[in-house]
Parts: sequence; C-alpha cells; structure tokens
Amino acid sequence: MNTLIVITGPTAVGKTALCLGIAKHYGIPIINADSRQIYKDMRIGTASPTDEQLSEVKHYLVGKLKLTDYYSASMFENDVLEILKQQFSDSSSQDNNVALLTGGSMMYIDAVCNGIDDIPTIDDEVRENLKMRLESEGLERLCEELRLLDPEYYNIVDKKNTRRVIHGLEICYQTGKTYTSYRKKIKKERPFKIIKIALDRPREELYNRINLRVDQMIDEGLVEEARALYCHKDLNALNTVGYKEIFEYLDNKCTIEEAIERIKGNTRKYARKQLTWFKRDPNVKWLNADDYQGVMEYISQQL
Repeated sequence: MNTLIVITGPTAVGKTALCLGIAKHYGIPIINADSRQIYKDMRIGTASPTDEQLSEVKHYLVGKLKLTDYYSASMFENDVLEILKQQFSDSSSQDNNVALLTGGSMMYIDAVCNGIDDIPTIDDEVRENLKMRLESEGLERLCEELRLLDPEYYNIVDKKNTRRVIHGLEICYQTGKTYTSYRKKIKKERPFKIIKIALDRPREELYNRINLRVDQMIDEGLVEEARALYCHKDLNALNTVGYKEIFEYLDNKCTIEEAIERIKGNTRKYARKQLTWFKRDPNVKWLNADDYQGVMEYISQQL
C-alpha cells in the first residue's frame, strides 16, 4: 500500500539527521515541510539542508522560491500531492511505495495530511491593490473594512496579523464571497496511508539545542546573510524568527548580544507553540528523537 511517513516535531529537535537515515534506508527522497526552507537565500537562518546533505539524499521543495514569490499552504498541498503521485506511480519496487515528508510547519503538515479548504488563488492585481492600500491607509482601516465585509472572520482573526487580515479581504474582493464561506475544515480522504511521528526530547535538552543552534547560525554568518537580505526585510518570507531580530540590530534598535538572546527566546517560544499544536493531534505517535532504531521499528510495524 502507498504510504507517506511524516516526521515532525519542534524546531531543533533533530528531524534532519534522523530523516536522512530513514531516506537512505528506504532509498527515497525527502519532501521538505518547512515553510521557510522553500525560499532561496535563507539557508543559514532556516537551518536548511547543507550541500553535503542535499547531495546525499534528493530533497523536494528546498530553495524552490524567490523571496518575492507568493506561496501558501494550499499551494504546498498541491505540490506535495503531485510529487507523491509521481513517486507512487513507480511500483516496480516495494520501497518506491513509501514516501517521506518532514518539517515543523504546522499548517503545511496539516494541509497534506488532512487537506485544506479549496480557497481561490488571488490575482496579482487584487493582491497589489491591497498591498498599496495597507501602506497608504494602515492596518486599522483595513480591519474595519473586513468587519463590514466578513464580520464572522473579523471576530476570530488576529487583528494584528497583517497577513491574515489582508488575506481575508483578498478573498472578499476576488470572489465577492466571504472568507468564512470557504473555511469548511472538512477532512479530505487521501489515496495513501499516513504514518505520522512527532519527535521529542526533554524540554531542557531541547532548549539547549536551540541555544546552540542559534550560536552556530551566528558563527556561520547569519548576520551577513540578513544584511544581504535587508532590502527585502518587509517581505512575508522574512517575517521569521532569526531575521526579524537581526534586522532590529541592523536598524540600531538593539545590540547584537540582545538580538541573539531574542532569537533564542523567540525560537523557544515557537517550539512550545509547535509542541502544543502537534499534541492536539490524536494520530501522532511521539518518539524520542535520539531513538533511531525505535523509530525504524515503529515504521516497520505500521507498513
């Protein structure tokens, strides 16, 4: 039976190393489910696979997009389903009936496993118009417009989250219908089995790994990478932990030491958010990130 192995978990838990081992064992590529590793030019700050790792195992959806490209969970769902269709179509060997998806982007994982509402793609003209209005009129004015056009979505949306407010308005203008009318949250049936594993480790150990990884990013040139991307700092792709804090340093709003501590603190906060999200999923099997043999045995039992 065609089977998708999903390996997820909080940032810095150890997904990359473990998944390289799984991919090599089954002779299959890795499909990336990190929403920021999909973009080019953000390799250090997103802990993207190294050139060596990319040469060891084929990766899909790594460094695919320009920073200015629009991308969404719905588009990710479509891309991954197309990759899986191609991979599963080669049934010459049992191993080719297994695929591997890994990452920590919660909505992207959910989109592939459960499906996402069929929300229309937004025209460039509509998107550009709202972008200009945001700059000229401000977020508060657009929130008020959303209240009038889609009061139900207005009542639940984070009104400080520019992207979500704008997207609600984009749907209203694109379709003439409310964003709420498209948010059915009906789980889609998939033509393949899903084995979903979340990696974990003791909280103090996870936090230490996060701190060490941030230090490593600084040593590898995160400040220089962010400086090269500074002219794009207002793009959504760069509204990301690691870059936001370095941009504040480059704007002389804090020292480099303060920026580094903020990156560590915000990354730990994001890891807690990931853990909370994944623990709500009854289909997730929690396993220790260091127990490669245990993970492989569990996968073998489920196949």
